[in-house]
Amino acid sequence: MCGRFTLRASPRAVAEQFSLLEPPPLVPRFNIAPSQPVAIVRLEPDSAQPRRQCVPVRWGLIPSWAKDPAIGNRMINARAETAADKPAFRAAMRRRRCLIPADGFYEWQHTGSRRQPFFIRLRDDRLFAFAGLWEAWEGPEHSAVESCTILTTAANDLVRPIHDRMPVILAQTDYDRWLDPAIDHSETLRPLLGPLRSNALETYPVGVHVNRPGNEGPQCSAPAEEESGE
Repeated sequence: MCGRFTLRASPRAVAEQFSLLEPPPLVPRFNIAPSQPVAIVRLEPDSAQPRRQCVPVRWGLIPSWAKDPAIGNRMINARAETAADKPAFRAAMRRRRCLIPADGFYEWQHTGSRRQPFFIRLRDDRLFAFAGLWEAWEGPEHSAVESCTILTTAANDLVRPIHDRMPVILAQTDYDRWLDPAIDHSETLRPLLGPLRSNALETYPVGVHVNRPGNEGPQCSAPAEEESGE
């Protein structure tokens, strides 16, 4: 799964990586948690000549048919293997795919009653994109909420000792294909949704500061010995 991640990169770096017309108004974030606003990159909806835009949405997808938006709290992730068939994600998988900029994510390893957080990133600490889906939900009095979910896949050899699932990290060369609204067949997209190779990633334990969703700052992703001051 993916329950926390980081986006520490500069707005200019995000604009360059995702071919945006201008840098988005972002600040560095070290502990992005479910239900919080997250930046997604998508093609402009309902545009004759769609271009990429970066917009904030709620993390935790609320299906358009939902009666209660609280359902989004259980929809932070979608299994890549089954998203095209699940009622909550099926329409978004066909028509509302997005890129979710990130530069690291956290997973917790369970050892007995102990939960050790680990930070996972690319070896060169570059910016990357999770494969995501977005949805629009209309509430009472026509209040609109846009939300998203992160697709997950089986963990690679590096992540598996920590957790059996990991987020889908897309190659930059696949961004256009993932966003292309003309592609609505899940079999065409399936080759994009496997785990990133282990040797592209690195991981290390971090301190418990990251456990609280309200905590922010570089301390969240600092190696455990630095976080503890050892």
